[in-house]
Amino acid sequence: MRRTGVGYVFQDYNLIPALTAAENVALPRELDGVSTRAARREALAALAETGLREVADRFPDEMSGGQRQRVAIARALVGDRRLVLADEPTGALGSETGETVLALLRTRCDERAAVVLVTHEPRYAAWADRVVFLRDGTVVDQSVSGTAESLLAGGGAR
Repeated sequence: MRRTGVGYVFQDYNLIPALTAAENVALPRELDGVSTRAARREALAALAETGLREVADRFPDEMSGGQRQRVAIARALVGDRRLVLADEPTGALGSETGETVLALLRTRCDERAAVVLVTHEPRYAAWADRVVFLRDGTVVDQSVSGTAESLLAGGGAR
């Protein structure tokens, strides 16, 4: 289940340097048993969703940090992932691209996937249905949709 149903966005991307963007994104689907041709088709669609169709044949060292981040996001979302674990998925992105990525993750939530997002950005946390504030590994406050914005405006529990 972990391999087929969970997508991961690592803070340090974890892209395979010897594979192109499309090959990195297609790899989880190929490991799922999908044919190479179908996996590439899905990978190109996922790259298009993140605005990166044009870098499909580039290697990670030929891309900017923001492009590598979006390739990692596309890899996490390709296929039928029911859980996406994302550690600072907007860390290397500008604010406009970050908003686009959050909208994409929100769409996945609306399509019945769960997304667990780690962020230090209150404006990104405001997209969530539930926000949990941690301090030194301990839950110090939490909110559900509707109350998250008021908690975020105050910075959470002190």
